[in-house]
Amino acid sequence: MNLIESIKYENGKFAHLQLHEKRMNFSRKKLFSSGKNIDLLSALSRKMNSNIKSKQTYKCRVVYEDEIKKIEFIEYSRPLINSLKLVYNNEIDYSFKYEDRSHLSSLFAQRENCDDILIVKNNLISDTYFCNIVLFNGKQWLTPEKPLLNGIQRQFLIHKKLIHTAKICPTDLKYFSKARLINAMLDLETSPDISIHNIK
Repeated sequence: MNLIESIKYENGKFAHLQLHEKRMNFSRKKLFSSGKNIDLLSALSRKMNSNIKSKQTYKCRVVYEDEIKKIEFIEYSRPLINSLKLVYNNEIDYSFKYEDRSHLSSLFAQRENCDDILIVKNNLISDTYFCNIVLFNGKQWLTPEKPLLNGIQRQFLIHKKLIHTAKICPTDLKYFSKARLINAMLDLETSPDISIHNIK
């Protein structure tokens, strides 16, 4: 029952490390009754080596259960996602960031000619395959009130009041002009726009 944390490492710094550590230790306590917290910075620092280039962006992937099992640094390139396919499923659950994503992958396989999926659960927009979503209504960015996973970037942006939560149904999409995808590797400012007409 491995879990993962995907942490952005760029310009010699880890992004939102405290939030990642908090989620990791919460998951360890909840699922494995772990008593002692892991100091994530210390664990990551021990894995740093001269092959990691300061000007390159990396996804630092931490695999863990009660204890950390593996840490790897993977050179990151942003995916090109211009279109989303609405996929409906009321049973899907991804409240913890499990390494096993087979249930999500089965939904991703339904994307047809689109780049990614947008999952609808109980008639509410939730998440894409790898990302939380934010939608622009002309005045502000809104994100679904009930995501499958409460992502680190999502938590940060809500705390900063840069995005706001709302219940969003598929029929509400007509009130928005564009969307952006966010996750630990994609922030709001640099994530490319997806036209609302490309959500099918």
